[in-house]
Amino acid sequence: MDFEFTPEQKSLREEVRAFLEEERRRGSFIPKCDSWQWSISREFSRKLGERGYIGMTFPREYGGGGKGFVDRLIVTEELLKYGAPVAGHWIADRQIGASLLAYGSEEQRREFLPRIAKGEIFFCAGMSEPEAGSDLASLKTRAVDKGDHFVINGQKIWTTIAHEADYIYLIARTDPEAPKHRGLSEFIIDMKTPGITIRPIYDMRGGHHFNEVFFDEVKVPKDMLVGEKNRGWYQITPQLDYERSGIERLMSNYILFDAIKGYMREKGIYRDKYLLTKLSELLIEFEVGKLLVYRCALMLDSGKVPNYESSCAKVFCTSFEQRLSNFAMDILGLKGALRKGELIFEWASDDYLSSPNYTIQGGTSEILRNIVAMRGLGLPSK
Repeated sequence: MDFEFTPEQKSLREEVRAFLEEERRRGSFIPKCDSWQWSISREFSRKLGERGYIGMTFPREYGGGGKGFVDRLIVTEELLKYGAPVAGHWIADRQIGASLLAYGSEEQRREFLPRIAKGEIFFCAGMSEPEAGSDLASLKTRAVDKGDHFVINGQKIWTTIAHEADYIYLIARTDPEAPKHRGLSEFIIDMKTPGITIRPIYDMRGGHHFNEVFFDEVKVPKDMLVGEKNRGWYQITPQLDYERSGIERLMSNYILFDAIKGYMREKGIYRDKYLLTKLSELLIEFEVGKLLVYRCALMLDSGKVPNYESSCAKVFCTSFEQRLSNFAMDILGLKGALRKGELIFEWASDDYLSSPNYTIQGGTSEILRNIVAMRGLGLPSK
């Protein structure tokens, strides 16, 4: 197997690094952990769009780059290495664009894809509900067909960047009499539509990127139905594979990982054989995680959507992130807990408090292991 990147891909990586070095030198952003969830800059997203770093895999006719998923992975890997502010466009670029290409109407593609690629519009994903998380098909948000429009009532929860998003990609129940997997549909809704209320959810670190979103008699034009009515479950599941297979599941806290290595050198901690062994294990796990993610990108480039492969990647990579978090706090001790002094202490504290999320959001590890067992290993479901 040839693990070598092409000359064009190597050149792309160097181009992205040079751009990010210059933007950091100018003070365009302050590096942050979990920047793909927390750090939003419309100006920076537009800069990325101008350089063709968003919508890279979209066809050129829709404003995209017409490139492969490995090319996109190279760019996103470098963005996360620098902790750049990419949360605003991340969901749209990662999964909404792919869903519209697969199921959207021609009008929807021409309306939204070029604007996503330019970094002009942000999307959030309206999936989970208070009683429908891992069992998403149990959702209760209703969309009632009124002829020329739908009326939506219900609630979504854990909706990342809903307070900043221009649109929500929503899944709702359109046939309450059908079996739960067969009565769902997908919609695009302008977040300025009357009847939408957003309430922030603050986490243990005091931060806000999650939200509750309430829908009260929200009218949605008929042409904002995505794909087939009542086929939403079968359309949303491939989108989850895009969501789970990205490098962000491995590199949310790469800037902390890099800083910890420097901190250990500076303090002479490398002399401790136990800690050196633990760091070596993390370095090996990091490389394994990259291979799992690159496997998914190669599958996408070959025309296959990774299913159990994306589940493997997410389970492994998010578990790595939690082990990294624990290791950082072991190294930094009380300084890491108190968030005092250098950025490394703030990053370690934020990572530690956020780390329980990693194996829950985007699909719990328990559910993903079931997918690996059934679809990857062919084990019985009962």
